[in-house]
This record gives sequence, C-alpha cells and structure tokens, in this order.
Amino acid sequence: MSRIGNNPVVIPNGVTVDVKDGVITVKGKLGELTQNFDTVDIKVEDSNVLVTRSSDSKDQKAKHGLYRSLINNMIKGVSEGWTKQLELVGVGYRASNQGNKLELALGFSHGIVMDLAPEVKVETISEKGKNPIIKLTSHDKQLVGQVAAKIRGFRKPEPYKGKGIKFVGEILRRKAGKSA
Repeated sequence: MSRIGNNPVVIPNGVTVDVKDGVITVKGKLGELTQNFDTVDIKVEDSNVLVTRSSDSKDQKAKHGLYRSLINNMIKGVSEGWTKQLELVGVGYRASNQGNKLELALGFSHGIVMDLAPEVKVETISEKGKNPIIKLTSHDKQLVGQVAAKIRGFRKPEPYKGKGIKFVGEILRRKAGKSA
C-alpha cells in the first residue's frame, strides 16, 4: 500500500481540476499546468482528487505515489506558488536583474547573462554587509528547481571556504585545510 498515493489531494477554493484522456489540467489564480498520466486512475470527487491503481504491479505501485505528488505540487503551485532562494557567497559576487534577464558576476573574466523562462519571476536582493540573494518564484515547481539548479551550477560551493552559489538554508560539508 502506498502511503502517499492513498491520501486524497484537497482542492482549495479558486482552483479547478479537469481529467480527460490521460491528461490532467489544473487552473488557478497563478496559472495553468497540465500533466500526462498512465497506468493509474484519477478521479475528482467533491473537493478532492483521488489517485487509484487497478493492480499491484511494480510499475503501478511506483507511479501511484508519483502522480499523487505531482498533482499535489500542481495544485499548490497554481494556488500559492513555489519559491527558491539562492545565496552568493564570495568577495565580489554580484547579481542583478532587468525584467527576466539575470546578470551574475561570479569571479570569472566575464559576466554571465541568463534569460529566464517567462513563467519564472526573478528578484535580486543586495544589502550592504550581507550576501546577495536571488529569489525565484513560479507556479511550476519543476521549472523553478531546474532554473535554480542551473544557476547554482555556474559556481557550486567549494568545501574549504564555502564560496559559490548555495541555496538559502543549505548546510555545506566543510573540510579542514592543510595543517601547517
């Protein structure tokens, strides 16, 4: 029995869920998301979405909890939205944005300019004495995570001084340097 898959997903006010021909569509105040599905049955009853499977095959067991989690993320995304925050740690590391264009100075000989998808809203926070923070917001959890991982990939945090781009709240495993 899938513990996650058996839980119903509650649909909040202002969100509509449509299931047709193997495609689920979720609409809310922040946008619209669609997801293809197979091997499981999805029903909308009252203000709940139920995901069921017809047999206990390995494939269906694996996808039962997966699709329930995807639907839950879609519903939360179109009603509340998803946010990721990245922190730039290092001397001279800067971030600025013009609309959906993010400009990064990460200690390379050139600046990095990244055009973001129109669904992702970016905000840069620079306060004196604190590390710059990049705040990404969208209704699509997968897209926000992918963009955040791409930005982090430009300069991953190194284990000695902790310089690089890290998620806010991420705990880095630090190493001791050479002993004298």
